[in-house]
Amino acid sequence: MKYKIKKFQISCDGGAATGKSTGARMISKKYNLNFLSSGLLYRYASYLIIMYNPKNKIGFLKKKFEKLKYEKLKKINLHTPKISENSAIIAKEKNIRNILKKFQINFSKKHKRCCIEGRDISTKILPNSNIKFFFKCNLKIAANRRYKELKKFNKKIKLIDVKKALKIRNLLDIKRKNSPLLKHRDSIEIDTGKMNKQTMLLKMSKHVEEVLKK
Repeated sequence: MKYKIKKFQISCDGGAATGKSTGARMISKKYNLNFLSSGLLYRYASYLIIMYNPKNKIGFLKKKFEKLKYEKLKKINLHTPKISENSAIIAKEKNIRNILKKFQINFSKKHKRCCIEGRDISTKILPNSNIKFFFKCNLKIAANRRYKELKKFNKKIKLIDVKKALKIRNLLDIKRKNSPLLKHRDSIEIDTGKMNKQTMLLKMSKHVEEVLKK
């Protein structure tokens, strides 16, 4: 079914490897929404810092993100353990968060029909989104998922290291002072531990249809 609603925005939050990126991409495709992964933005910021080691990180990142075309990120491998670890560290820095927050808000203003996924989308970026999803998944299943993803790029990677990195990342996201990972009071919980992609999409679509009918 095609919808011609001019403005419709979905926010998807959750911990690392909970399936929020997959869910957000699928729902975006089904309802023809512009998709943005905030996690990819943080990974790109981390990648830039590791690659160039700038003296003035804030000024450097401001320039890079002012010119950034989001499509560019799909061509770079940003899913390495080093980038993942560093992303959690820089995500605690308020000035860096502000740069990326500005990019995300500008994206939502430019694209009235959009779906953004991350860790603070419902609470900080799109508090007025039409529908809010919060993804969760137990650590063992999440680690296995991420391990399979990373193994495509690094054959030597170990499951135990992936699990440890995920655990650290989630703790850092929950405990940080600036925009911690929180479940918005209006969020609909999606527990992906026992769901396949089709079941996830069906559950999300059901809630989206209810809102669209209103």
